[in-house]
Amino acid sequence: MLKKLKSSLGNGKRRLLVIVAFIALVPAAKAGIADILSIFQTINSTLRQAGGVLNTVQNLKLTVANLETRVIWPVSLINQARNFVAANEAQARSLLSGIQNLSVSSATLVNPSQLESIVRSAQASNVGQLQGAFTRVYSSVSSPTAAPPLERNMMDMDDAAAQGSLKTALASDQISLQMLNVATGLEQQTASAAPGSAPMLSTQARVAELENQAYLTRMLAAELRQEAVQLAHENALRKKSADSTRTLRMNLQQILAQPSGGAQ
Repeated sequence: MLKKLKSSLGNGKRRLLVIVAFIALVPAAKAGIADILSIFQTINSTLRQAGGVLNTVQNLKLTVANLETRVIWPVSLINQARNFVAANEAQARSLLSGIQNLSVSSATLVNPSQLESIVRSAQASNVGQLQGAFTRVYSSVSSPTAAPPLERNMMDMDDAAAQGSLKTALASDQISLQMLNVATGLEQQTASAAPGSAPMLSTQARVAELENQAYLTRMLAAELRQEAVQLAHENALRKKSADSTRTLRMNLQQILAQPSGGAQ
């Protein structure tokens, strides 16, 4: 009986402790829920502010896009330029193709026709065939027994200058075809260019122009060499004429210096 009474008293104490602990935790629970609600409210307010900032950024992006498409790169003017380029390209393409494919070969004999074909082939790989074809048309340098050394030297140098100019022209023709292909590619890119890509296309065109200027400079150097050889040839003829005159004068002086009796 006493054991049961002690057990019931122990259980009652435990229950009382649980009740007291629960009562003590109620304010803390209320405080935790209030904090959680405050955090949710802060998050909600922050999200609303972020949403306002995002709307401002979106409006700014739309303003910039309108400025680009209506003021900086107006779509209507870009389409107008595209149509202009396409129309001019279509108009000039057939004419340019006709000019490029126009046959201007005029030689009729076998050897001259072969040389002309090589010179107008616009293939730098045919340079090795040029010298043989050139010799078959203009013949080789005269033998030592057929011409004096000065004339043989002039023949050899004139042939070398002529062949050098022909080889340079052959390579230049090939480069010209490549530059025409580059120009055609730039025209096609311009016709389908996106807004804002004009500076890039302009840079490509500028690079192609600089390359073309370099090739033109090389051709000018070849012309200057040819002119220098021609001047040297003319000067060599003057030297030859002066030597001939000096030799003739010396012969006349020797003839006049001989006594009349010796002449008889």
